[in-house]
Amino acid sequence: MSLADITRDAVLKTITEYDELGQETFLATYGFKPARFYALLHEGRQYDSKAVCGVAHKHVNGDVLRSSDFSGGDATVGRKLHSLGFVVRSPRDPD
Repeated sequence: MSLADITRDAVLKTITEYDELGQETFLATYGFKPARFYALLHEGRQYDSKAVCGVAHKHVNGDVLRSSDFSGGDATVGRKLHSLGFVVRSPRDPD
């Protein structure tokens, strides 16, 4: 189980699920906290990047990566999401 397994399609499926559930329910369902430093930006909306990656893993092989299974941040989650063509920024960065 690793971030390497995650695909762009899995992230898009996760974003759809996130939108359907809403942030609070999505995070509570999968045991994640709101992102503090990095947000995934997609179609004008912000998503909790680590939570999206953890849940995207479920769409690849059926297993959610829990928050304690991997570290977040630009060097891990950010790098993976960038490699799949997504934009990740600090929620405090207005640009």
